[in-house]
Amino acid sequence: MGTVLYGSPSTASLVVHWLLIELGIEHELVMLDFGKREQKSPEYLKLNPQGRVPTLLIDGQVLTESTAIAMHLADLYPQAGLAPAPGSAARAAYYRWMLFAAYTLMPAFRAWFYSDEVAGEEHAEAVRTRARAAIESAWEQVDAHLAANGPYLLGESMSAVDFVFTMLMRWSRNMPRPGDSWPALSALAARTKALPSFREAYAREGIEDWT
Repeated sequence: MGTVLYGSPSTASLVVHWLLIELGIEHELVMLDFGKREQKSPEYLKLNPQGRVPTLLIDGQVLTESTAIAMHLADLYPQAGLAPAPGSAARAAYYRWMLFAAYTLMPAFRAWFYSDEVAGEEHAEAVRTRARAAIESAWEQVDAHLAANGPYLLGESMSAVDFVFTMLMRWSRNMPRPGDSWPALSALAARTKALPSFREAYAREGIEDWT
């Protein structure tokens, strides 16, 4: 039945698209038009009731949540070396940083980009202020970790978690202090953005910024 990715440019689907290319997984890419609210269409909601991207179909199985999909793809192709062995200390660190992205950074980004959704328009600015503080605090922690233990999140080896954090740095590109303004994070971004798969994902999605 093959592999189909439903996504939209500059969203959380980018990391899944990027990994599919990096891992050499043949797939069909279906880009939804958020301006037309195609992510809320009845047809799409049957696949993903949250009405968000990404949604990945692998041989008929429906997968959602970008970090979960990233981890699954890395496990499907262990020869690529993008996930440590289960039960290892490195695997525990891998879970830590994947869930740090999912539980700490991603909710704060949602509050930053959709501040009125969180607390109403009258409180939107206060929500954005708190979201910015949370994001910058998180970047401080990640940068300190990289400076002491890098060059990648897990040390000497690149993993799928570096792909996730690169995407999140891209999300911050227009914030008052982007993630790649911290030195160790900037060095990580330079390494991951140099991958041919990153440039290919950009080309296929028509993205030209933050190169």
